[in-house]
Amino acid sequence: MPRGCDHPDGCHTGALPTFASATVGARSWLLVEYSGPWADRVENSSLPDGIAKLVRRATERGIRPQLIRRPGRRTPLSDQGIRVLVAYAAGEEPWLAQGIVAGPDDLDLDAVMAGVVPESCILEDEPVFLVCTHAKRNACCARIGLPLARSLAEFLPDRVWETSHVGGDRYAANLVCLPHGLYYGSMSQAAALSAASAYRSGEIILDRYRGRAGIPEPLQAVEHFARIHTGVLSVCGVSVESSRLDGDVTEAIVRCGDVRLQVVVEPSVFQAPCGTACAETITTYRLISLDRLSPVRYVTPVLT
Repeated sequence: MPRGCDHPDGCHTGALPTFASATVGARSWLLVEYSGPWADRVENSSLPDGIAKLVRRATERGIRPQLIRRPGRRTPLSDQGIRVLVAYAAGEEPWLAQGIVAGPDDLDLDAVMAGVVPESCILEDEPVFLVCTHAKRNACCARIGLPLARSLAEFLPDRVWETSHVGGDRYAANLVCLPHGLYYGSMSQAAALSAASAYRSGEIILDRYRGRAGIPEPLQAVEHFARIHTGVLSVCGVSVESSRLDGDVTEAIVRCGDVRLQVVVEPSVFQAPCGTACAETITTYRLISLDRLSPVRYVTPVLT
């Protein structure tokens, strides 16, 4: 039986902190269109053989598989093949590509792992937005996610997909922006539209921002506090130059444009005020210190 909140608002109002909670193990993505029923876990779903094998191959390689479907539509499987989207979310130049493959062996997942677009796919020049609506995993994901996905699709037709579990039921409704793998949580319809619009302009909105997938949670927290301090909102405007862990404390050197910061954070756990099945406790991060270092200097070489 899927979990969910007893209270109609539960822990999904945006009042709880969401930062530093994006899924750590997702640097490459495989999205497979499948409008049939989704089990509690993708691997437990009664999938057609071709899709099941494709999901298994992706999982074996460390690529995150997601089932997707159009909001409000339950289209039958295509006779032409399996519709897929693949994304490489690592680094400053992530990419997203789409294709229809005849079978699971026609998609080069090793190329995806290497950051190379498979020959069977075509690069996309617009992002896609995933809204988790996985009812079998958590009832709140469907209760809040379904209307959000349909509303967002009205503004961004053909760029929005319902998706299976993305991680973090307590943050429903969850929105993922690809190809960068940006996570937002506790989203209202208005907040989702603002976040999607900002992403299409190359920026992040810090309100309800969970972080970027594939990055350790302490460094997501470091980035969060660096952005608050400097006001830098461009997607790739903040980079961690170095970091070290001392017990639970993480110290990092961060570059924000021409500003360098030393940021120190540690985990902080507190009881969720709603006390529901979705979130008995919340783990977040506390800022210990933030100091500006010497500015980045660019020296013009002298020719002799």
